[in-house]
Amino acid sequence: MPSVETRRAAVLGSPIAHSLSPVLHRAAYAELGLDDWSYDRFEVDEAALPDFIGGLDRSWAGLSLTMPLKRAVIPLLDEISPTAASVEAVNTVVFTGDGRRVGDNTDIPGMIAALRERGVEKVESAAVLGAGATASSALAALAVICAGPVTAYVRSRERGDEMRGWGRRLGVDVRVADWAEGARALEAPLVIATTPAGTTDSVAADVPRDPGILFDVLYDPWPTALSAAWSARGGTVVGGLDLLVHQALLQVEQMTGRSPAPLAAMRRAGEAAIASR
Repeated sequence: MPSVETRRAAVLGSPIAHSLSPVLHRAAYAELGLDDWSYDRFEVDEAALPDFIGGLDRSWAGLSLTMPLKRAVIPLLDEISPTAASVEAVNTVVFTGDGRRVGDNTDIPGMIAALRERGVEKVESAAVLGAGATASSALAALAVICAGPVTAYVRSRERGDEMRGWGRRLGVDVRVADWAEGARALEAPLVIATTPAGTTDSVAADVPRDPGILFDVLYDPWPTALSAAWSARGGTVVGGLDLLVHQALLQVEQMTGRSPAPLAAMRRAGEAAIASR
């Protein structure tokens, strides 16, 4: 049944023109029959965020946040979930009926769900390529599914110290290795690549003969050189679109109160949008 009240949601960030979130959320609304719901994108940086949120009216159901807003939003909220607090990053804001602003992080459960969809429930060890914000979310996901140590491949001592700090906070045994040794990471049962486009191209030729599981968080361009080489060797690849869809699915459920959100329809919409670029 169509909704009877116009509701609004949007994704904020800078830059934002590339975001697939409107495609995914609108596909979910169409499948759920939420004809009076809208989902847009707005270019908003850290300086503009307080005024933007302060100017929203009661028609707003929620916001998706991308860089550089995931930490900047926290002081503007009434509450954040333990998941968001664990990595000091919020990618989802829900406006409650009593006017409260509640923050959550769906990237972490989204990673776990994307892996479980491919049959990955537990691993004995893992490797993380990179040490940025996505890497901290990866460590939080590994705190749930990895029984043993995680080796982080980083470019500087400072980044290594940050990853060790996140490991202590999240209860993950993090070891640090130099980025120059990144080819060794590919021997792990689970490899999570969290770096920008092109960064892992240099190790694509080093994919082992019998690879394990690769989670490459990129979705455009796709496939990456690393994911293509991994697939050619017969390894399991989880891609950035898998993550994007699963984290968006959780956002749709939180913002609309409708569950389950339509995973298949959202994935089809995302695939079509990427193919048309």
